[in-house]
Amino acid sequence: MKPLAVIGNVNVDLILGPAAPWPKAGTEVIVDHDELRVGGAAGNSALAWEGMGVSFKIAANVGNDQFGRWLSEAFGDRAAHWPVRPEGTTLSVGITHPDGERTFFTTRGHLPHLNLADVFAVLDGSTLSGGYALVCGSFLTDDLTHDYGALFEWADQHRVTIALDTGWPLDGWTDKNCAAARGWLSHCGIALLNEVEATMLAGLDDTAEAARQLRSHMPDGAIVVVKRGPEGAIAIDQHGELVAVTAPQVKVVDTIGAGDVFNAAFLAALARGEMLSNCLTAGTEVASRAISTLPRSYGKLKTSGETIG
Repeated sequence: MKPLAVIGNVNVDLILGPAAPWPKAGTEVIVDHDELRVGGAAGNSALAWEGMGVSFKIAANVGNDQFGRWLSEAFGDRAAHWPVRPEGTTLSVGITHPDGERTFFTTRGHLPHLNLADVFAVLDGSTLSGGYALVCGSFLTDDLTHDYGALFEWADQHRVTIALDTGWPLDGWTDKNCAAARGWLSHCGIALLNEVEATMLAGLDDTAEAARQLRSHMPDGAIVVVKRGPEGAIAIDQHGELVAVTAPQVKVVDTIGAGDVFNAAFLAALARGEMLSNCLTAGTEVASRAISTLPRSYGKLKTSGETIG
C-alpha cells in the first residue's frame, strides 16, 4: 500500500442538536444530543483512516490550552511533533438540524498559523515518496496556504501526489477565491470537491462538465472527484472518462465530516491500487456508514468486490 498523509485543519467540534426551528434571540433550547469530538477536515479524515485500520501520518498544530492538549492526546504518537501555538485552540460549535444538516459557529484560534515548517516537522518526503498527501482546510490555514507553492514543489521533488479539498471559503466563492483555488489545482494530481464547489470553480451548471473543465487545467493524468451526497459520486479519470457510482440508502444521523470521511476512504482504496470505480464506492460506503451510526462507525476498508461491513 502506498503511504498516506493528511495536512491541514484539526480543531475541536462541539456538536449539539437537533434543533428546529432556529431559536429566537434570548431563548434557550433543550436538545437530545451533545458530543465533544475531534473535528476539522484533516481531523475527520484522520479519524476515518484510524477507524478503518489504515496507516497514515498527520501534519497539524494545536493551541496552547486544554483543548490543544486534548487534541494531541487523541492522536497519541502521531501528534508528538505538532507545534503548539500561543493562541487558543480553534473551536467549532455545530448545531444539527432534523434533516442531518448543520450550522457551524467557529473561532479563528490556532488554525491560521499552521505553516510549512509545521508540516515538515511531521512529514518526511522520502518516507512519503510515491504516496498521497491530502491537503485540506485551505481557507482556514492562512500561513500554510500562503506557502502552497513551496509545498507543491516539495511534493513534486518527492513524487508525492497532492489531493486537494479546499473546503468552503469564509467569504464565499468570490472571483478571488475561485482564481486561487484553480491555481492550487493546477499543481495537484487529485481534486476532491462537492457539487457546489465544482460548479462554482468551473462556472458551469452541469457537474460532470464542471469536473471536465477543472481537470483540463490540472496536470496530465489528474483525477477530479465530485461528491454528490446521497446521489453518490462521480469522477473524471486519468483519460478524461466519466466514472459514476451510487450511494447506499441510509437513515442519516449526522452529516458532519461526511465529505472528509469520503476523502479518507477514497484515498485509502486508491493507495491500495483499486480501480477508480472501487475507490468511489469505498468513499460512498464508508461515508454512508459514518453518517448513519451513533457513535460513529467506519468499518474496515474492504478489497475489490467486498462491501463495508
